[in-house]
Amino acid sequence: MRIDLGRTGVALITPFKEDREVDYDGLSNLIDYLIREGADFLVSMGTTGESVVLSKQEKIEIVAFTKKKINGRVPFVLGLGGNNTKAVVEELKSTDLSGVDAVLSVSPAYNKPSQEGLYLHFKAIAEACTKPIILYNVPGRTAVNISADTTLRLAKDFDHIVAVKEASRDMDQIMQLLRDKPADFKVLSGDDALTLPMLLMGAEGVISVQAMVCPRAFSDMVNLGVSGQAEKARALHYPQLEIIDHLFAEGSPSGVKACLKILGICEEYLRLPLVPISRSRYQKLQELLKHH
Repeated sequence: MRIDLGRTGVALITPFKEDREVDYDGLSNLIDYLIREGADFLVSMGTTGESVVLSKQEKIEIVAFTKKKINGRVPFVLGLGGNNTKAVVEELKSTDLSGVDAVLSVSPAYNKPSQEGLYLHFKAIAEACTKPIILYNVPGRTAVNISADTTLRLAKDFDHIVAVKEASRDMDQIMQLLRDKPADFKVLSGDDALTLPMLLMGAEGVISVQAMVCPRAFSDMVNLGVSGQAEKARALHYPQLEIIDHLFAEGSPSGVKACLKILGICEEYLRLPLVPISRSRYQKLQELLKHH
């Protein structure tokens, strides 16, 4: 199975109002902004969307709203994962996946399975889901790394495991994936700062947070990187690095929500345990964004 989502995916935040209820006007503004400014596909219910602090009903309503708002203009990817394999499988079977182009499933967090446990976890998900599946490897959050061998085993055993969002920051592992992957399997960057180096090594795209702040510049950089125009890509890459550093310095999505407030798209409210960034960092981001 081959899927063409495009090159630049954006991990959507969930905007909140001052009372911490979901801000659907802000979400509408954000979706229109990203599509207008060059995002190729949108991802909902990931880490950046604060999915762990949303109720089941809120998730259903946000996903339904997002699908309706996108209205087929770009592909839509749904985040659906967890560390209880049986519960994830049951959720997959009960979720309305109409209008969903692919499922992004993060590796289990906290219970630290072995590589065989990871393989069997994603095997169960693959057997329960007919949609294309993107694996998500982010050991900095989950405390366990999906090894290149395990990712490649899954890619070769299941035709509809079509990609990995790779955020290990391990360039040796990334190069092994790029060298040994099946032809139709895609390696997507899950780390904004390393996206250009990964693209120049052969990665085919990204699921990004920074692209929510500077979608046009970031997507242009990605397109240049994929096409091998390294010098032009670098000219867009380096000016964004300082923004990226500040985006994640005090937690995510705290930084990106501050940027979206500065840009006038939505407010920066978060749900506990996350809190807004410091005023000094907010002012620094204001200054940086003046030049973008």
